[in-house]
Amino acid sequence: MKDLMGIINLSEKEDEIRELTHHRPLAAIPIAGRYRVIDFMLSNMVNAGIENVSIFTRGKSRSLIDHLRTGKEWDLDRKIDGLFVFTPVSNAPNLIANDGDIENFRNHLDYIERSKQEYVILSRSYMICNIDLADVYKFHKESNADITIVYKRVENDNKRFLNCDTLNLDEKGNVLSIGQNVGTDDYCNISMEMYIMKKELLIDIIQNSITMGNYNYIKQAIQKSVEHLKVNAYQFNGYLACINSIKSHFKTNMELLNTDLYEKLFFENGLIYTRVKDEPPTKYTDSSKVQNSIVANGGVIEGTVENSVIARGVKIKKGAVIRNSVILQKCVIDEGANLENVILDKNVHITKNKVLHGDSESPLVIKKDVKL
Repeated sequence: MKDLMGIINLSEKEDEIRELTHHRPLAAIPIAGRYRVIDFMLSNMVNAGIENVSIFTRGKSRSLIDHLRTGKEWDLDRKIDGLFVFTPVSNAPNLIANDGDIENFRNHLDYIERSKQEYVILSRSYMICNIDLADVYKFHKESNADITIVYKRVENDNKRFLNCDTLNLDEKGNVLSIGQNVGTDDYCNISMEMYIMKKELLIDIIQNSITMGNYNYIKQAIQKSVEHLKVNAYQFNGYLACINSIKSHFKTNMELLNTDLYEKLFFENGLIYTRVKDEPPTKYTDSSKVQNSIVANGGVIEGTVENSVIARGVKIKKGAVIRNSVILQKCVIDEGANLENVILDKNVHITKNKVLHGDSESPLVIKKDVKL
C-alpha cells in the first residue's frame, strides 16, 4: 500500500504497569518469551505493505531503540521511507511528559507533511493483535468516511478491557460517541485506538488543537472530531489483548500457552516479527522437566518448569521449580528455589531455596537487576 503511512503513538497510560516500565517504555516490555509489545503493531503494518512507519515516543527510549535498531527485521531499513523514531524535543516550551503528546506531533509535523502518502493509520502499541490492515484500509476507502476506527466487540465478564475506550455505534456502524469501559455493560465495543484518515485531516486536527489550545492529547482531538466528521467503525474478530497493566501482561502471557490462541496471534494474518539474536537453542539437562510452557533460546534448564513463559538466556538450576510464572531475559534461579505466579524482570537473580508466591489475579513482580 504505497499511499498509506503508519504512525505508532507511544503516549500510553503506564499507571498500572509501572513495575515493568521504570526502565523502558510500555512498547518495549517483553512478552511471549522473545517478543516485545511493539512487535505486533509494527508487524501488522509491514504485513499490509506499509513502507513508511514512524514511532512517536514518550521518553525512556533507549531500550526501544536498541530493540528496533534500523528496522531490518521488519524490512524497514530502506533508502526511501523506512522506520523513523521521534523523541520529545527537550528544549520545547511544553514537554510531552507534562502536556500530552500534541507537542511532540507539532515538533515533528514537517515529517508528516513531507511524507508522500495520502492516508495515515495512527495506532498505539499496547493493543496486541494480528490484523489485516489492508482490509481495514479498503473498508475505509469504500465507506467514504473521514475517519475509520477499529474496534472489537467483547464480553465484559472478565473485566479484561476495563478503562479502555468504547465506541457507541448506530445501526449502520457509524460512531456516535466515544466513552470508557467502566465494566457495567455485559458487552461493549472496545476501541483498538487504530484510526485511518487522510494525512491532511490529521495535520488539520493537530494544527487546530495547537491553535485553539483545547487538547493536550491527539486522541482527545480525534474523539472530539466525531461531532462534526463522518466517523465509522471496522469490526475486528480476532484475538485481542490490551497490555496496560501488570494483570493484563500476566494474563496475556498465560493465555498464549493455549496453542490455538498462540497460532491465531502469531500466524493468522501474517507473521509477527521481532529482533533476531542468533542464540543457540535452550539446553535441557536430564534433571529438567518442562510442561506446557513457552521457552525462548539461549537458556539452560535443569529444574522444573510448568505453565510458564521463559525468555531468552534464562538459567534454571537443578531442583528449582517454576510454575505459572513469567521469567524475562537473563534471569538466574538457583537450586531449590520455588516460584509461582511471579513475574521476574530482566537480570533478576533468585538465590538458593528462595520461595516466592504471588496470586494469579495479582502476580508478584520483581524489578530488574534485583538479587533476592
